[in-house]
Amino acid sequence: MEIPVTEARKVLADLINRVVYGGEEVVLTRHGKTVAALVSPEELEVLRMLRAGRLDLTQTGPAPSDQPAADTPRHEPPLRIAAHLRPPGPPPSSRPPGFGR
Repeated sequence: MEIPVTEARKVLADLINRVVYGGEEVVLTRHGKTVAALVSPEELEVLRMLRAGRLDLTQTGPAPSDQPAADTPRHEPPLRIAAHLRPPGPPPSSRPPGFGR
């Protein structure tokens, strides 16, 4: 998705949710030119690895120097929390219709 910075300011929370929960990339533009992007933490890590020279694009994974030794414990990525966006308005009642009235 591509959106001007002026519009992105108004809907920043929604854009963040689209990246986090929808896996989208959001490209921010100014006068029609790309100035920044919102990407997932995983994509940011790949970019950082590329910049540091720790990722070889001819392989399917990190460069051999970055692969942990067999006896090195592996750290699992943090759990991601999924959420549903609800339309504005009062929250739905959990009571059956006509109950308690």
